[in-house]
Amino acid sequence: MTNIIDGNRIAAQIRAEVFREVETLKSKGITPGLTVVIVGENPGSVVYVKNKEKDAKEVGFKSEVIRIPQDTTQEYLLKVIDQLNKDETVHGLLIQLPLPKHIDELKVIEAINPQKDVDGFHPVNVGKVVIGDKRALVSCTPAGVIALLEHENLEIAGKEVVIVGRSNIVGKPLVPLFLQKNATVTVCHSKSQDLRSITKRADILVVAIGKSRFITADYVKPGAVVIDVGINRLDGKLTGDVDFLEAATVASKITPVPGGVGPMTRAMLLKNTIQAAKLQNEVI
Repeated sequence: MTNIIDGNRIAAQIRAEVFREVETLKSKGITPGLTVVIVGENPGSVVYVKNKEKDAKEVGFKSEVIRIPQDTTQEYLLKVIDQLNKDETVHGLLIQLPLPKHIDELKVIEAINPQKDVDGFHPVNVGKVVIGDKRALVSCTPAGVIALLEHENLEIAGKEVVIVGRSNIVGKPLVPLFLQKNATVTVCHSKSQDLRSITKRADILVVAIGKSRFITADYVKPGAVVIDVGINRLDGKLTGDVDFLEAATVASKITPVPGGVGPMTRAMLLKNTIQAAKLQNEVI
């Protein structure tokens, strides 16, 4: 199928770019450092952290994973974050989510030094994204969506973009990113009326709602670009929020699941760590 956007291929290109940037920074005495903190042993989180650690080592980062027991206190986790904030060899700090229910995720996110917040979740970075501050560390999945489109040389300016889903992780941060690229943006959610009529207007349709194969061909404008952010399990297989086989018959370009946005999220974490290292060493 010729209209597939290959996230694995584009992510590999970005990792190669990051590797070259790491070599340049090392020649200036700077080795980018990424530390990931994981609390407990959530199976999905364990896999994600393992992949992030592998990526970081491949591009030449100083990489560390700190594993903390599930029953740890919030106070202890905040002390760990404070120590890592003060460690000048740690440029990127990521607290793997979700956290155990007895820990306040927002307090944990707010405790991270915004310049080390390579997940891009800190309110300071979210605000910087909204105002278009180039020093912002942008949430990795939204940044990956934009990078996918740009690497495919797909026009964003002047296009009508419809985002299905308003999460703090994907839907909301995508809005300012697309506005900065001069798109016209509509966000749909569970209270939106006549969803199909809205999505069929989209030149670029981004779906992030967590419902397996929810978007079928009749939601897609012929010739639209479809970006599927969803990751679900159905009958033991990974599926997206878009019915891929159906939508691919209508879309001009479409991302698969797996192999679309997922690899890009990991690649953009590496890009954020590079930017964090530059910010903290006043290279930018």
